[in-house]
Amino acid sequence: MKSEKKIFSEVIGILEKLNIPYMIGGSVASIYYGEPRMTLDMDVVIQLKPEQAKKFSASFGDEYYADLEQMLNAIDVQGHFNIIQSEAGVKVDFYVLKNDAFSQSGFTRKKKESFSEERSAYFASPEDTILKKLEWHKMGGSQKHLEDIRGMLKVSGDVLDKKYIDKWSLKLGVNDVWKKLFGEFNQ
Repeated sequence: MKSEKKIFSEVIGILEKLNIPYMIGGSVASIYYGEPRMTLDMDVVIQLKPEQAKKFSASFGDEYYADLEQMLNAIDVQGHFNIIQSEAGVKVDFYVLKNDAFSQSGFTRKKKESFSEERSAYFASPEDTILKKLEWHKMGGSQKHLEDIRGMLKVSGDVLDKKYIDKWSLKLGVNDVWKKLFGEFNQ
């Protein structure tokens, strides 16, 4: 059975082969910039056009669930879709890039980093990963997002653009939680 990392690497390879702009976010990005933890999925922001969707869905073959209609619908509503590697049950969630200022800003700030020994990949910046984790926490209350942020502060806190996080945390309505977490880091 293929490992999560091998599956994630295959997905990145397909995106790059088809010249589809992307960036990895969520738990995989927070692990990259922070502390390790288990995850069976990868979140990817994707700039997918309707004319690319058919070729993209067909690129995965029989071992993956990849629904073209789900992709096209996600493009229409700037929503999300997923693909699942059947044998391992590993999922990749794709979020179609939104037109709002925060999403656009984050996408322009993506960074090419080492993903594995053989491959590099585009990741959301650590600042944008923190901000997105704060938004997800606000929506669902999951402590997992706060723990990911604490891990990122521990590992990457000294190099973060705190002014950028301050600015966007105010605009996104998550500044109170950000200030509390950052205060814990500075004790």
